[in-house]
Amino acid sequence: MSNAKKLIAVVGATGQQGGAVVRALQASGQFKVRALTRNPDKHPTLGDEVALADFNRPETLEAAFAGAHGVFLVTNAWEADANELKQATAAINAAKGAGVEHVIWSTLPNVEAISHGKINVPHFTDKAKVERLVSDAGFAYRTFVVAPFYYQNLLGAMAPQKQADGTAGWALPLDPERRVIHMGDINELGRIVAGAFAQPELAGNGEHLPLVGDFLSFNEVVATLNSQGNNLSFQQVPREVFAGWFPGADDVAAMLAYFEAHTYLGSDSREAIALANKVAGHQPTKFSAWAKANFAIPATA
Repeated sequence: MSNAKKLIAVVGATGQQGGAVVRALQASGQFKVRALTRNPDKHPTLGDEVALADFNRPETLEAAFAGAHGVFLVTNAWEADANELKQATAAINAAKGAGVEHVIWSTLPNVEAISHGKINVPHFTDKAKVERLVSDAGFAYRTFVVAPFYYQNLLGAMAPQKQADGTAGWALPLDPERRVIHMGDINELGRIVAGAFAQPELAGNGEHLPLVGDFLSFNEVVATLNSQGNNLSFQQVPREVFAGWFPGADDVAAMLAYFEAHTYLGSDSREAIALANKVAGHQPTKFSAWAKANFAIPATA
């Protein structure tokens, strides 16, 4: 029976998104999973199969996708010298050459279009621009999943820091009163992807499926965490001050300016969110529940 299962190749299987997709596909029991990584020897049990795939070596991709019914594609904007458009083009061409029927691309909103060119957030816009390439390639099915602001960011890149007054908290160029952040547990993205592969008639025609567990202001984030026994603060700082604090701070400031002006998803996405939840067959976890189970102030704060 296992031979009849459709094969799904998952790019970035050791990362947060790809790992979540591998786990959800395996849990569904409907698919055979080929986990793709640059270091297959280090991860021999990651999927039913483990294979080499390296965006910077396009010659590895066609073999990685050979025989696959579907491919989950994601690129990492934060890798040194990552050229997402070049990498995605190579992957899309290889998938087309391998006869893949269903491509699911992990995308983000097109900030350039939404803001009419006023705000520059390349790691959002570059992903959005790949959607046209996926659509034009002529796959039988195509789906666009949209990752939210990860709850996990509050344990990592945007964890609370020790402030000048000795408290732990955040100092950011963002109005904390404005409800603008679409958030979610990135581990739950996999359910949407698995559901889309299983139901292409419902979600294989270019639909956008955002993972959204909650929609909050930063004050609501802080209040939720403080109601659970933390003592965290928030200070709004001018963008030009924040921009000088660390390398890449101006990029973060631009992203927060975009959130404030347009929200994370950039438009009314209630119908898309509802469809994503239907495709997943699951209501995503609310921030308060996730925080109760997972949040702890890092020791360095």
